[in-house]
Amino acid sequence: MNESFENIIPMLRRFAYSLTGNTADADDLVQITFEKILSKGMPEDVETIKWAFKVCRNVWIDEYRSRKVRQNATQAPELQEQVTVDSSQQQQSKQMLAKVSTAMDTLPQDQRSILSLVALQGMSYKDVATTLEVPVGTVMSRLSRARSSLLNLVNPQVLGENS
Repeated sequence: MNESFENIIPMLRRFAYSLTGNTADADDLVQITFEKILSKGMPEDVETIKWAFKVCRNVWIDEYRSRKVRQNATQAPELQEQVTVDSSQQQQSKQMLAKVSTAMDTLPQDQRSILSLVALQGMSYKDVATTLEVPVGTVMSRLSRARSSLLNLVNPQVLGENS
């Protein structure tokens, strides 16, 4: 069981990062996820990876709700990370990453979860549907809306040219 957890950690960290947008918060989310899995156990008839993603998502939803309450304190300028720029390329990359991250944050939670499971984790629509307990058609429609919204937020002129 522990070895399978070791294989899951990198995927779960990417998923957690896609939800939180912050490495430290993602690490905390992964830690809390494994604490819950180890303390409460796991049903025998589920796949470990799917269960871990489901627990991680649920922990994030709880955390997200708690953050709304603490939002003013966490957005204080003295608590923000300092960004240093070494070159213009790094700056452009960071700006694009920030733009995508900000755009991801504006997506509804259900779309963001599905987008990160498909795009970052490489999970199939069927696996995502099983993990999140929604129909495959729901996965496809939410993913389509998430991709359109993300593209529109990151690069609005591309959508205008294609429509």
